[in-house]
Amino acid sequence: MTFAEIPNQTAVKSLLRQSVQRQHVAHAQLFRGQEGSAALALALAYAQYLNCEERAPGADDSCGHCPACTKTAKLAHPDLNFIVPVTTTKTVAKDAVSSKFMAEWRAFILDNPYQGLNDWMQHIGAENKQGNISKDEAVQILKLVSLKAFEARFKIVILWLPELMHPAAANAVLKLLEEPPPATIFLLVSHAPELLLPTIISRVQPVVVRPFSEDDITAYLHAEYQVPEAKARQVAQLAEGSLGAALASRDANADHDYFEFFRDWMRLCFNYGSKAGDIIKKSEEFQKLGRENQKELLAYSLGLVRKVLLFGIDPKFVPHLANGEQQFVTGFAKFVTPRNADLLTKELTDAHYHIERNANAKMVFVDSSLRLGGQLRLAQ
Repeated sequence: MTFAEIPNQTAVKSLLRQSVQRQHVAHAQLFRGQEGSAALALALAYAQYLNCEERAPGADDSCGHCPACTKTAKLAHPDLNFIVPVTTTKTVAKDAVSSKFMAEWRAFILDNPYQGLNDWMQHIGAENKQGNISKDEAVQILKLVSLKAFEARFKIVILWLPELMHPAAANAVLKLLEEPPPATIFLLVSHAPELLLPTIISRVQPVVVRPFSEDDITAYLHAEYQVPEAKARQVAQLAEGSLGAALASRDANADHDYFEFFRDWMRLCFNYGSKAGDIIKKSEEFQKLGRENQKELLAYSLGLVRKVLLFGIDPKFVPHLANGEQQFVTGFAKFVTPRNADLLTKELTDAHYHIERNANAKMVFVDSSLRLGGQLRLAQ
């Protein structure tokens, strides 16, 4: 993977490049970012940049075509090693360690490097089992770094989700960080670094990976997957900075226009006194969405209400709106004010809570519609 393949993250990319160009590469680095962030993708791009054989001095990226880059891009370089959480499965019935899942890991990451732990567990057929980096992995880690690099300048070990290490594995890693083998670089990629041993934290250089912006996700979905811009922005709003979540949901809700549904719904809510029959019809439409799409619609609605409130305070707070949303938000801002915003948010949050717990969708929708209508009229 190259840096260019990762949306934005300009500051982190610059930091990583400079560490190589100035020959100040720390032997252990901790890429810390939320699930669905660029943390793993950046570690992969950094690994490729470090061992690129034809990288020109001062180059912003690996060349992408030398033997080292070609092998690293396929996750098949002999000096690129992975330690990841695993568990026993139908194909690996005992002694589950990372090395037995490398074929699955390569396929998983090459398909999408922004996925999370649950995605990985489902990919290997873990069913309801929880993955971890077991005590058996401690021996594997020590064996892994006892050998010199085969052909690259650096032997690179990427530990994905080190917070899931068994204490024995954590102690083995700590020992290696205290007495690092020559020409070996450890890249720890964590979603919850606060769960790591403080002694490990003290021996790694932090690399803070920020969530993707809404614009980053929108542009990426539009450019890479040809998702219409308006729909891409809806998905980005729901993703809350997680490109992994956005990629997972881009197909799941492709047939649903949440903005159009929300716009029509709010108009019915405001006029609930004369539109009761229409609200009942809309509740049937809501029911047909299915539980997961119902939850996504309500999550989208919450996000849009917050945007409307900010827009009403100062349009500069919401600089980017899809063309279809601009007119509606401008008008709707008159009815979402500091006076009723908390109440509107509470109604939508409560509706999401009840849907999540399998309440009758039509009843939840009708009840919420009446309550929302009453709150909207508070702004008059």
